Amino acid sequence: MSGAQSNIRNSTSDIAHVTIEAIAWATQFVGGDGTRRRVFEEAIDPGATVRSILLRLGDRYPTLRNVLWNRGSGDLAEHIEILVNDAVLGLTHTLDSPVRDGDRLTLLGQYAGG
Repeated sequence: MSGAQSNIRNSTSDIAHVTIEAIAWATQFVGGDGTRRRVFEEAIDPGATVRSILLRLGDRYPTLRNVLWNRGSGDLAEHIEILVNDAVLGLTHTLDSPVRDGDRLTLLGQYAGG
């Protein structure tokens, strides 16, 4: 069996998961084609935070890491908005907020122009 993780969630498992949803052009950074949306489950460790989940996703998807984080400061870059349970990051959650089983992290590509 390969080292790849399964995206299939076992409802009898004791392993906690969060749902990752990438929308529109942000899907291209997590194995999608840059359209529509991609939804998958991500196992979480005890004590996991929004930041730790995003860092792990960046390790798995290096192009995501490059657009998600500001190289100079290590803060989130401005290109992708992060939502936690449908609330924009910074309203009810921060990067260091803990995540719980069943939470949803959404990566929403920002649009600019007129």
